[in-house]
Amino acid sequence: MELKLSTKGQIVLAGAIRRKLGLQPGDSLDAELDGERIILIPRRARRGSARIIKDPVTGLPVLTAGADAAKLTSEQVREILAEFP
Repeated sequence: MELKLSTKGQIVLAGAIRRKLGLQPGDSLDAELDGERIILIPRRARRGSARIIKDPVTGLPVLTAGADAAKLTSEQVREILAEFP
């Protein structure tokens, strides 16, 4: 995937990459040099644990990662699941 450097030295990561890594606006990345390569590594806050709870509306079991976890649209979930065998 080709990225271009702006006149301000900025790059834009494609939406597919951001979604796959769960990146949100304001997230921090570490940059490392490996010879002629630049490696970007997302800084991760301590991950909360996911758990199954009972949905208060439907009464059905649902998976939750907490109130401040990233929200995904149905389309984003379909794209993520399409990558799994």
